[in-house]
Amino acid sequence: MIKTPTRQITLEEFLQLPETKPASEYINGEIIQKPMPQGKHSRLQIQSANAINNVAEPRKIALALPELRCTFGGRSIVPDVAVFAWARIPVDEKGNIANVFNIYPDWTIEILSPEQSTTKVTRNILHCLNHGSSLCWLIDPEEHNILIYPPNQQPIFLEDEKDILPVPDLVSDLHLTLGQLFDWLKL
Repeated sequence: MIKTPTRQITLEEFLQLPETKPASEYINGEIIQKPMPQGKHSRLQIQSANAINNVAEPRKIALALPELRCTFGGRSIVPDVAVFAWARIPVDEKGNIANVFNIYPDWTIEILSPEQSTTKVTRNILHCLNHGSSLCWLIDPEEHNILIYPPNQQPIFLEDEKDILPVPDLVSDLHLTLGQLFDWLKL
């Protein structure tokens, strides 16, 4: 994440600013721009969202959304993939999915970029867990490992390709090993 030196602003002021590419996040009064996603990051992001949606969306259990701004608990963050239980998805007056999500995701997936600080990403993961998320993943595409952050527990480090990835109860039908996840990088 790239820190943009600016004066301290309020969350409300931040939300009035135009969106940036890549996205900027609001954390503790500061604007921090995320790094531009690269190939491995983009591939893991779209494939993980698709795998979740293939299992959960047809049955209206959950929906995985990439790069969605989530504003809650005094922060405005943009997880690589934010997963919401179907009943919690905000809708507009017409019953369509809302544009603004002022709620925490039920599950977040973060994919580490080469120049990204693990500490800053972990800070967002802990913020999600502290506000109600039931699970968070931190995927390292270069090292081929993943840190699983369950609520109120020590993180779980997975590096064996046979390791089965824990998922929240709402998508318990999703069965994925670490090897399958990283196979998505192969063309």
